[in-house]
Amino acid sequence: MRLLQTMVLTSFNSNSPKKKQLPGIKYSAEDVVWAKFNRRPWWPCHVTTDPQIEVHTKMKDPSRRPCRLYFVRMFGEIIDQAWVPAKATFPFEGGHQFEKLPVLRRRGRQKDKDYKYTVKLLCVVCEKTGELLLCEGQCCGAFHLQCIGLTETPKGRFICQECKTGVHTCFVCKTPDKEVRRCMIPVCGKFYHMECIMKYSPTVTQNRGFRCSLHVCLACYITNPANPSISKGRLTRCVRCPVAYHANDYCMAAGSVPLANNSFLCPKHFTQRKGCKNHEHINVSWCFVCSEGGSLLCCESCPAAFHRECLNIDMPQGSWFCNDCRAGKKPHYKDILWVKVGRYRWWPAEVTQPKNVPENIYRLRHEVGEFPVHFFGSKDYVWTHQARCFPYMEVDANNKEKMGKGADAIYKKALNEAAVRFRELQEEKEMRQLQEDKKNDKKPPPYKHIKVNRPIGKVQIITADLSEIPRCNCKVSDENPCGIDSECINRMLMYECHPQVCPAEERCQNQCFTKRQYTEVEIFRTLSRGWGLRSVSDIKKGAFVNEYVGEVIDEEECRARIKHAQENNICNFYMLTLDKDRIIDAGPKGNQSRFMNHSCQPNCETQKWTVNGDTRVGLFALEDIPTGVELTFNYNLECLGNGKTVCKCGAPNCSRFLGDRPKVWHAPSSEDKVRKLKKKVAVKRKSQLEVTKEREDECFYCGDGGQIVSCKKLGCPKVYHADCLNLSKRPAGRWECPWHQCNECGREAASYCEMCPNSYCKQHREGMLFISKLDGKLSCSEHDPCGPDPLEPGEIREYERECNKAADN
Repeated sequence: MRLLQTMVLTSFNSNSPKKKQLPGIKYSAEDVVWAKFNRRPWWPCHVTTDPQIEVHTKMKDPSRRPCRLYFVRMFGEIIDQAWVPAKATFPFEGGHQFEKLPVLRRRGRQKDKDYKYTVKLLCVVCEKTGELLLCEGQCCGAFHLQCIGLTETPKGRFICQECKTGVHTCFVCKTPDKEVRRCMIPVCGKFYHMECIMKYSPTVTQNRGFRCSLHVCLACYITNPANPSISKGRLTRCVRCPVAYHANDYCMAAGSVPLANNSFLCPKHFTQRKGCKNHEHINVSWCFVCSEGGSLLCCESCPAAFHRECLNIDMPQGSWFCNDCRAGKKPHYKDILWVKVGRYRWWPAEVTQPKNVPENIYRLRHEVGEFPVHFFGSKDYVWTHQARCFPYMEVDANNKEKMGKGADAIYKKALNEAAVRFRELQEEKEMRQLQEDKKNDKKPPPYKHIKVNRPIGKVQIITADLSEIPRCNCKVSDENPCGIDSECINRMLMYECHPQVCPAEERCQNQCFTKRQYTEVEIFRTLSRGWGLRSVSDIKKGAFVNEYVGEVIDEEECRARIKHAQENNICNFYMLTLDKDRIIDAGPKGNQSRFMNHSCQPNCETQKWTVNGDTRVGLFALEDIPTGVELTFNYNLECLGNGKTVCKCGAPNCSRFLGDRPKVWHAPSSEDKVRKLKKKVAVKRKSQLEVTKEREDECFYCGDGGQIVSCKKLGCPKVYHADCLNLSKRPAGRWECPWHQCNECGREAASYCEMCPNSYCKQHREGMLFISKLDGKLSCSEHDPCGPDPLEPGEIREYERECNKAADN
């Protein structure tokens, strides 16, 4: 027993000589080191992250002695990577260190005979591989001997001419200058003018230096600048400009030409061939915002065009490029594009890898920046480039007339195939994004968990006296006093019973909020809607799921938080209206209910209960919910801050946008299918001469044609002259015509004149509209030569009801 006690004391004695401290972390990710592994000589490597376990350092396990390992990757054409002990590494300062590196036991070749520190990269001068000599100065450049005018390898340290003189060339503008500054990454060696490199948005300033954009995947950065993976993994870099991508088909820009396993030429270096019509730049003839023609501002890099009014900018001086082109966005492999070839209309096509096209197509002459596309419908291939294509959108499948007049069978087939393929690729992208999110976000975003609402500022939590709390008629002897199936008057009126007032006393089953009798749930990551909430066990219809808990704020604080979120690009809001003066914000503080997503066909609903005199929000099951099903509720415009956010619930009656009313939907029966089939047959029998116009040809105000603007409200075919509406310039964006606003107050109109833009809301339409004696149309007094004959209000409503029925049918 004494021996055992001695051993225990020794194990807990911090001053014991037998206890060794764990070695600290010596290197961080992207540090450059000499490493000795796999029986190779000392080799320059960089510390990077292991893609499997996503760490760059770990302790060796099992090991009798504490040993720290680092994951390193070799530079040069020979790419190898391994976990290396810290004692087999040495900080890298330059090639001159090679002769002084220590000799390790049982480590294979230490130094080859007549071994000179050379790395197989790309020659800075000719951009080709081979046996290259590495400059041991600041530029880290590699050269063929003949490219720098040498016939044999120089003895001793080799320093290039630029490093000797101190005058380096800017990697962007290619101008030699003493004022250029070096990227702070040791192995980079690129020099820049600050004004040149700061034009590339991935560039990051750190302390007194900067990290250039060559160390960040541009494609991942454009998608999400905050993604931690943008600088992880193997990057391949352009040899002529500071652009880098992950070495995979998802990130690499289409038209890139690989030169080595870690270098390429990007599509930015495309050179137009004289006399080649397919190399000429072309722009669309409509605005990308409002889809209308007119005087357009055209991008000089891609086919995009815009009305200056739609972008709300002044007329630019000189060359102008759209936002996507300025950010460096390029087509990628497997993208669906609209492509223009010769005199053919804009046609949907898929970007294809050059190695996957037929041999005869691959042998066709093509330049840097050109990529092959596979046309839908016709199955043809062609080489094209960014100046003659633009991205396909999901709504383009219905805009058959936008790309060209007429629609033959092959074009219709192409549109259908493109729509199907686009959905397939979107699903693949969402699944890939889910896997990426799972790697990066292994835990939900942080928040402080609270159990009850917390008032902020002047907001108060109301507490009622016991005399004011209603008393139900339930009894202790009842089978389920105050339960779901009981006739408890408090439950019917959404009042929670108070334990000191309820006659059922301890058996009362209507105290879910006070006792926090929540259903067991778990947080999980959904496919396309971030984090969500799902049931762990079966939930019965009407059961109490959870209380919506958070900080209780007033309207002023609510608007301040929304403004702060918009300024900081925060897209997730957790605000729910409690009453006219108070709002619950579960963003910074809340409980698990904050993760419940929206659905247009939900399985839960919010109910406002009175608990101890104050209003509280509970989530209750609308139906029986099996285990593992996601829990959702309809935000019903109560949630603040969403605006026009796209809805991704996937319900059959989805309204497409949060806040919009869901469509009325029911499961199709056999009678509905027969009725739909008869309707299709009836449509086929219609005369081909009956064509419904999407837009009218004459101004709705004066009846003349000419330069017109169209209303963007869904289903409205009206067009107008800008002068007729007293507009000094074309309306920008999603403009709605005055036919939809009341003439008196500007609210949404309920009654319309069919002869002019005059319209009125329910409050102001009395006596303003009548049935015209000439043609029987609903008109205002301006269009009846016989004088007004106003209808009664009831007659107006009846006429509108018939119009609405006709519109629904």
